[in-house]
Order: sequence, then structure tokens, then C-alpha cells
Amino acid sequence: MEEQKATAATTPAMMRRIAIASCIGTTVEWYDFFIYATASALVFNKLFFPTDDPLIGSLVALGTYAAGFFARPLGGLLFGAIGDRYGRKQALVITLLIVGIATFVIGLMPTYNEIGIWAPLTLLFIRLLHGFGIGGEQGNAILIMCEHAPSPRRGFFGSWVQIGAPAGFVLPLGIFAILTSTLSEEAFLSWGWRIPFLLSILLVGVGLYIRLQLTESPLFLEMRKRRAEDAHPLVEVLRSHRRSLVLGCGSKLAESIAFTSFAVLIVAYATSRGIDRPTMTTAMLVAILLELVTLPLFGALSDRIGRKPVYLFGAACVLIATFPVFGLVYARMDGLVWLGLVAALAIGHSAMYGPQAAFYSELFPTKVRASGVSFVQQIGALIGSAGTLAAGWLLEVGDGTPWYLCAYIALGCVITLLCARALPETAPRLSRSEDLIGAPAAAHS
Repeated sequence: MEEQKATAATTPAMMRRIAIASCIGTTVEWYDFFIYATASALVFNKLFFPTDDPLIGSLVALGTYAAGFFARPLGGLLFGAIGDRYGRKQALVITLLIVGIATFVIGLMPTYNEIGIWAPLTLLFIRLLHGFGIGGEQGNAILIMCEHAPSPRRGFFGSWVQIGAPAGFVLPLGIFAILTSTLSEEAFLSWGWRIPFLLSILLVGVGLYIRLQLTESPLFLEMRKRRAEDAHPLVEVLRSHRRSLVLGCGSKLAESIAFTSFAVLIVAYATSRGIDRPTMTTAMLVAILLELVTLPLFGALSDRIGRKPVYLFGAACVLIATFPVFGLVYARMDGLVWLGLVAALAIGHSAMYGPQAAFYSELFPTKVRASGVSFVQQIGALIGSAGTLAAGWLLEVGDGTPWYLCAYIALGCVITLLCARALPETAPRLSRSEDLIGAPAAAHS
């Protein structure tokens, strides 16, 4: 019963410290990842990907944003194996440095007018580094939290790691909103846009300090004592847990598609329809700020009624909201757009993303857990976000209407509903199957 003793030794005060530290550390890393998305919609289309058509320029810039998702699986698989072999904490420190330094460098880069094609190519390479780093970070950040947490509250505490994504998104959105409202367009495009990227070096310092203070996962330490780690964790998880990997990736689709569509794509589409940028910025801020509250609520709810009911509810909400939300944008009903984004993000996306950390962690045993969770998170995100690259084509096929894009989002939701329903209920108090995180050590060897 070593693993039960390890988690039992974590006091409530220690859990609060770990939860806050995990949330702040993850926020810093997601800030570095999402700052690119905000800049893509605001300035990169003009400074690095100039075209005669504003929508095409924005979509090309967002295409490099999507490129980060192609690098995420590589980072996830590599650092998942590192997390299983050498520790979750070590992987978190390395990934923070990769993403943070890459973000700072963007703030110093020359533009297309200064170095030509090398500007977008360099930006693309840095974006791949972003994806590589965040792919390695996500799974290990989830595990250092969930492997400390007591099983009856694992959904709630796991959701604190997830708060880092919307918090990391809203910070650059808020900073860019201040800059665009206080600077002239000429000053903003000349030097103002660089400020959020250069500020990242300060956030990296804070995040690095916090992550160095974190204690290593007690379950990982117990596993190392018993020398039970697998020599090839990725090979082992592919061989022994294929069903969980496939269904897990399918269940990830709607969550990944929802955030990419309603927090990134819809901004470019709305501005191309003539909706002014401040309206979209305000609507996005309202939805994402609410998500900071709803994520832990849905995480806690999953501890009471199960991971699956909450997750299925979220996917269903996104499915129902998709056509109406894009319809509001297409019809130029500016005053109601924020309501649609609240339904899609603060309710639908949160109901999936909140319990997701605990849900996926509970699918795999300790010795391959980082590899398993990283695989599901990153491969699922890659498949789901690939639609970002196809968005321009889908909008063109629809002659500027969003209905083909909406159909793509709806298809992802249907796949998620089917896959999540086929996964086992993993919440310990409700599950008929063994709790892999709180199970006896023998179950993992």
C-alpha cells in the first residue's frame, strides 16, 4: 500500500501550496504559448505575413499558430518518457526554459520588411519550439498535481493545473488590449507589440522559482524506491494501454477544437465580418474570466457525480452552441456574441477541461502515466486543432459563411461523445474499476 501512504502523507496545507504553485507555473508557460495566438490575430498578419486580403493574412498567421500543435506530440512523447524515468519536476523545469526563452526572442525579432522571408521562417521555427515545450509540460504538470492529491478531491485539485491555460490566455489578451487602447496604431505596430513578449522573461523567472520549490510526486518517488520504472515507458504504454490511448485521444477532440475555435479562430473571422476588435476582445475576456471560476467548479463536480457525466455534458454544450455562436458573428449581432462565447467556453469547454486532468491521470499506472497522459493530451490536441489549418479553406468553400467550419466542430464533438462514453468511469468513489493512482503498489509493477 505504498502509494496510498504516499498520497495520505500530503497535508491540506501542502496541497494548497502545490495547487497555487502548479497554477502559477502553468499560467506562465501557457502565457508564452498563447501570446502568439493573440499577436497572430493583431499584428503578425501585417508584420510577418503581409497580404492584400486581411482575412487571408490572419489565417496564414494563425496557420503558424497551428504549427505549434504539430510539435506538441514530439515534446509530449519525449518529456513524457523523461517524466516517467527521471521525474515530473525535472521535465517541468526544462520545458519552462524552452518555451520562455523562445517567447522572449520573438520580442527582439526583425519583421518581414527588414529581413524578408527569413522573418516568417524564424517565427515558424520559434513556434515549433513553443509547441515542443508546452507538449512536454502539460502531462507532467497534471501529474505532479494529481499524484499529490487525495483521491476524493483529485478532480478539484487537478482542475487548478487546468486554470493555467485560460489564465495564460487572458494575460496577453489583457496586455494587448491595454496597448492597443493607449498607443497609436503606428506606435503599436512599430514597437508596442514587442512589450508582452519581452515581459515574458520576468514571468519565466517567477515560474522557474516556483517550479524549483515544488516537491516531486510522492508516487514517483515510491516507484523509484522500488525500482519499478519501465525502461521504455512509451513502448509499454503503446503495448498495454492501446484502448485507453485511442479513446482518450478521441475524447480530447471536442475540448481542443472548442478552445481553438472559440478563443482564436472566431476573432479573425469576426473582424473579417466587420465586427470591431474591441467588441471581440471584451467578449473573449468575459468568457475566459468566467472560465477561471467554472473550471474548479466542474472539477469538484466530477468528484461528486463522476468524470464522465461532466465531460459528456461539456461536449454536448459545445455541440449545441457551435452553429448559434458562429451564426451570431455571421449575422453581425455584436451585442450577443459574448453570450455565445460564455456558453461555448465558460460552460462547454470548462466542463471538459476541468475534470480532464484527473480523468486522464486515472487511466494509467504510475510507471507509464506521464507517457500515457502526454500521448492522449498531445495527439488528441494535434488531431483536434488541425482544423485551424483548414479553416481558411472551409470558409472559402462556404463563400465566407461559417457553416462548413461549424460542421467540422460538430463532428469533433460527436466523436468525443462516443469516445468519452466508451471510457471507464475513473472517479474513485464511483468507479467499479481499480483506482490506478491510489491502488496498491503491486498493481503498477
